[in-house]
Amino acid sequence: MKGKLILVPTPIDEENLLDSHTKQLLLDACDKGSCFAIEDLKPGRRRWLRYGLPREQIEKFILYNEHTRSESIDELLKCLHSGKDVYLMSDAGLPAFCDPGRLLVDRAHKEGIHVSATPFANSISLAVALSGYPHERFVFEGFIPVKDPSRSESLKYVAAEPRPVVLMETPYRLSKLLSELDQHIGSREICLAIELGMTTEEVVRGSAKALLQKYDGQKRPFVIVVAPKF
Repeated sequence: MKGKLILVPTPIDEENLLDSHTKQLLLDACDKGSCFAIEDLKPGRRRWLRYGLPREQIEKFILYNEHTRSESIDELLKCLHSGKDVYLMSDAGLPAFCDPGRLLVDRAHKEGIHVSATPFANSISLAVALSGYPHERFVFEGFIPVKDPSRSESLKYVAAEPRPVVLMETPYRLSKLLSELDQHIGSREICLAIELGMTTEEVVRGSAKALLQKYDGQKRPFVIVVAPKF
């Protein structure tokens, strides 16, 4: 059984601490022998200790950043394929959002590894990070119009846009939007992030047609990230 890749958002400042739920998750992960990847040793170690996490874990950190990723990515994937969970932390903020962690998330998706995150308040940036798609620039289209012709025009815009596009809709229109995306973007891949932060969370990539076959008729909160045109 494969492990999970889990993004660990941390405070963007040096004063606030981790929320208690995330701290407990990390403590439990230490006990289970999970792997921990950090961006830079000094700030990573300093924050780890400030959060009250086990000092002995520091010696086992795997350094993952723009300079080490070519070597570290294989080591982390090896951990995941061996059944160990991998927790990815950046120096501050949301890992894999506009940083090298994106490549690890992308590889995880391609190798059938589940990607998730500890609690985070913003579903938009979280969905983008969890998608693993290149997103140096992306478009937030948000809730598209409900009625035609405005809705059709918005979908045509999404199909023509080369950058990643973030879409939102009400839960009961999940099937409708997937069907419409199938008609407008064809085989262009999307990432469907369902019920983020919940125990029932799912983050899956595939064509709109394939995802419609799997989720047709379901009514669950979701965010869609349309892959960029390569």
